[in-house]
Amino acid sequence: MSGLRDSLDLIRMVRPEAGTAALEHEIMAERANSLSAAERRVVKALAGLQSGVERATWLDEARHAVWAYFVQRELIGFRRHNEVIRDLGIPAEVLNGLGAMPAPRS
Repeated sequence: MSGLRDSLDLIRMVRPEAGTAALEHEIMAERANSLSAAERRVVKALAGLQSGVERATWLDEARHAVWAYFVQRELIGFRRHNEVIRDLGIPAEVLNGLGAMPAPRS
């Protein structure tokens, strides 16, 4: 780790703006990975919902996954979700329950 830190210190001395560019690149890569993982969770939950097996469980899972995906998109700066709703085929029954907490199961 100190080798990387030394390299970044040297880069900052030569070109100060280059040191932050490397960090910003890493942050953007993490954001993209996180958004991709959130989308995969949505796709998995929607597939489970469409299977018809354990429908109530998958509906709760899909609502939570879509809500988390939308939050992740908004954190990155994407405010409109109409295109992903259409592209992923998110049904109205999922959208209508976003943010709702499921009742505790006993």
